[in-house]
Amino acid sequence: MRAVLISTAAIMFATPALAAKGPFFSLANTDFIVLISFIVFLGVLAYFKVPGLLGGMLDKRADGIRSELDEARALREEAQTILASYERKQKKVQAQADRIVTQARQEAELAAEEAKADLEKSIQRRMQAAEDQIASAEASAVKEVRNQAVAVAVAAAQDVIAKKMSADKGTSLIDDSIAEVDKRLH
Repeated sequence: MRAVLISTAAIMFATPALAAKGPFFSLANTDFIVLISFIVFLGVLAYFKVPGLLGGMLDKRADGIRSELDEARALREEAQTILASYERKQKKVQAQADRIVTQARQEAELAAEEAKADLEKSIQRRMQAAEDQIASAEASAVKEVRNQAVAVAVAAAQDVIAKKMSADKGTSLIDDSIAEVDKRLH
C-alpha cells in the first residue's frame, strides 16, 4: 500500500502531468483519467491480494529453485562419491594389473632360464652323442685297421712259414697245437 502512495505522489509531481493543458483535476484531462485508472488498477490488484499472490508465487518458485539446488548438490556429492569409488576401484585394478604383469615377467624370465638350461643340456647331450659317435668310429676304425693288420700279418706269416717249413714239421706243429688246445679246454 505504501508503494501505491509513493507511485501516486510521483505521478502527481511528474512533469508530464503538469504539462497537460487545462486544469489537472478535470475529467477532460486525459492525464488525470490515466492517473485515476492506474490508481484504480493498483487498488484492484491490492484488493485481490495480487502482490501477496505474486510474492507467494515468487516464494514458491524460490523454494522450488532452492530444492532443485539442494537436489543438484546431493547429486553432485553422490557423483563425487561414485567417482571416488571408481577411482579406488581403478587403482585396485591398476595395482592388480601391475602385479599380473610383474608375475608374468617373472614367469617369462624363469621360463627363459629353464629353456636356456634345457638348451645347454641338449647341446651337452648332442656333444656327448657326437663324441661317442666319434669315439665309436675311431674304435671301429682302429679295430678294422687291427683286423687288416692281423690279416696282413697272418698272410705274411703264412707265406713265410710256408716257404720255410716242411710238411712233416707242419704236421707236428698242428698236432702239438691241438694237444695244447685240448689241455686248456678240459
